[in-house]
Amino acid sequence: MERPGHLEAPELAVSEWFNTPAPLTLKGLRGRVVFLHSFQLLCPGCVSHAIPQVLRVERAFAATDLQIVGLHTVFEHHRAMTPVTLRAFLHEYRLTSPVGVDLADGQSDSPVTMRRYGFRGTPSSAIIGRDGMLLHEAFGVEEDLVLGARLAMALATQAPRSSAPEAAGG
Repeated sequence: MERPGHLEAPELAVSEWFNTPAPLTLKGLRGRVVFLHSFQLLCPGCVSHAIPQVLRVERAFAATDLQIVGLHTVFEHHRAMTPVTLRAFLHEYRLTSPVGVDLADGQSDSPVTMRRYGFRGTPSSAIIGRDGMLLHEAFGVEEDLVLGARLAMALATQAPRSSAPEAAGG
């Protein structure tokens, strides 16, 4: 795999969206920095560490154009993690940013977007630049200061003039 910054971020494959009036695409989010966080609602590391960190990122970067996108990436306990359960989880944990359910295609226990990004498990995350290039990927939870610095550096970078933002449904 090419190193981050030299590879276009793979498009999201989502079967259902929550906390957004319309489906999102990375193409439609061009011009904005995207923080993609992959989680499972029954993942202890996600519940204990990743979700609280996402909430801190939401607060810290609320005044910026950072787009936080959650990806419910189910690769185990499939029957327990339904959209109804996810809706309740998002409400209880007060996650307000858009969350998509990673598309299960029946070809693998791992859903499509997880395979496209090569995520090894949850929690995982990716930072996508304004130009749609993959800037950073992580498995596990990075320290808040490190993640915050990475996001701030990405936000400080201006989008190329030729890539005007499109509608979110793009």
